Amino acid sequence: MQRFNQRICLAITGASGAPYALRLLECLVAANCEVYLLLSDAGQKVLEIEEGLKVPVDISEKQAFFTQKYQAKPNQIKCFAKDDWFSPVASGSHAPDAMVVCPCSGGTLAAIANGMSNNLIERAADVMIKEQKKLIIVPRELPLSPIHLENMLKLAKMNVSIMPASPGFYHNPKTINDLVDFVVARILDHLKLDQTIMPKWGV
Repeated sequence: MQRFNQRICLAITGASGAPYALRLLECLVAANCEVYLLLSDAGQKVLEIEEGLKVPVDISEKQAFFTQKYQAKPNQIKCFAKDDWFSPVASGSHAPDAMVVCPCSGGTLAAIANGMSNNLIERAADVMIKEQKKLIIVPRELPLSPIHLENMLKLAKMNVSIMPASPGFYHNPKTINDLVDFVVARILDHLKLDQTIMPKWGV
C-alpha cells in the first residue's frame, strides 16, 4: 500500500493565478503528498487561458491528465466532481490534513466565509473549518472591496490562513517563475512541508 506524507486538498477556482496553483500541485506531488484536486468550471477555464492547458472534463481523464503531467504515483492525485458528496473531503470523518484554495476567487471566498457549501470546494472548506484543520486561502483580487476584506477578516478569526498572492522582491527575482515560487514556498511553509524552492530569510 502506497504511503504518503500528508493528504492535502487543493482547490483551484476561477481567479487569475493559474501558475501558482500548478506550481503548488507540482511541489505537493514532489513532497510525496496525496492530493485531492478540486477544479471549478471557472478554474478550468483560467488554466486554459493563462497556461494553455486543456484539461479534460471527465473526472477519470482529468485525474490521468494531471498524473501524467506531474509524473505522480498511481492514485497520488485524485480528482472529484463538484457534486461528489461521497468524496473524502466532503466529510469530517475522513478529512484531509490540510486544504489550500489557490487561487481563491471573490465568490468562493464569500461562499466559504458564509458556510454556503453549494459545491464540493465550498463543502470541503466548511469541513476544514468545523474540524479545526488547516485551511489556507490564497485570494487573487485587486483592488479589495470592503466585502472581500470583511470576508477575509471573518475567516481569519476562525484561524483560516489568508495568504494573498503577493510575492516579495527582496530575493531579487529574475523571472515570473521566481515570483511564483516565492508565494508557493510560503504556502508550503504553512503546510509544514520541507521546501527548497526559496531560501528562508537570513539563511
